[in-house]
Amino acid sequence: MVRSPNRGFQTREPCLACGFACPGREAYLRPGSGILNIDKPQGFTSHDLVVKVRQASGMGRVGHAGTLDPMATGVLLVCFGQGTRVTEYLMESPKVYRAQVRLGMTTDTGDAEGRVISRSDPRGIALREIESALASFRGRIQQVPPIYSALKKEGVPLYRLARQGVPVEPTPREVEIFRLEVLDWAPPFLEIEVTCSPGTYIRALARDLGEMLGCGAHLSSLTRLACGRFTLEEAATLQEVEEAFHGGFWGLLIHPIDEALLQFEALILDREKEKRVRHGQSIPGEPAKTPYLRAYSISGEFVALLAFEEGLWRPKKVFQPL
Repeated sequence: MVRSPNRGFQTREPCLACGFACPGREAYLRPGSGILNIDKPQGFTSHDLVVKVRQASGMGRVGHAGTLDPMATGVLLVCFGQGTRVTEYLMESPKVYRAQVRLGMTTDTGDAEGRVISRSDPRGIALREIESALASFRGRIQQVPPIYSALKKEGVPLYRLARQGVPVEPTPREVEIFRLEVLDWAPPFLEIEVTCSPGTYIRALARDLGEMLGCGAHLSSLTRLACGRFTLEEAATLQEVEEAFHGGFWGLLIHPIDEALLQFEALILDREKEKRVRHGQSIPGEPAKTPYLRAYSISGEFVALLAFEEGLWRPKKVFQPL
């Protein structure tokens, strides 16, 4: 086995086209579906990166699996081709963030790009007070999303209503903070690392922490370290992605579709069952420990995602051969 420059992807022999251990000439040239793990740079919207991938790949079916604000950096998963059919499972994955919170200053947007609306001196706040306050946010909590957010009210994004001066009261919703740790406290800046459920707003966490400490706060910087199993260490920079598209070797950066579904158990189909599944027919089987199964052909090709219903495994999503 030969280790390739693609973050550990392995194949048996180096590709004759590039000299590296890439997954074969076809995937190396123009893979038809997959997932790109991109380190989003500051100043770009998530949609900006989708447009770049769409233009560079020439594919119409391109989308991202979870918005990052323009000021934020880090893991942004861009799916294309049949990869767009698994975005919902990526979006449901836990997220890990590293955030810098500026205590003693609040803004109308809850981040560093907003208008300052209050100031105070947080230098008298001890680390033990911060630790005590953070403890109340761990576990399941009710969180009020920021007014400036992409959530919609009657089809209109809240941030658009807020900019128009329309009074907005976002509905609280339950989120879960699995881990919340202090990395550094150098007044007025607090650096934290958060592992949380999807739908958690770190801006709202910073806002609520400031209110609890009585000094106000806003989110001054944010980096997404992980989305499920996809990490920042494995992410490609935008420059690397652009160079790969320009050079025609972007297959080296692509993650296969089923990597979005590794939280589910796997099943190998014999040829008869594979044929039935590809035609949308259910197959018999016992319940599994997970609600869905990843179904593969005997040759190892990813065929479908199956759901267990009424004693049968029903095809929920069937994927065409690549």
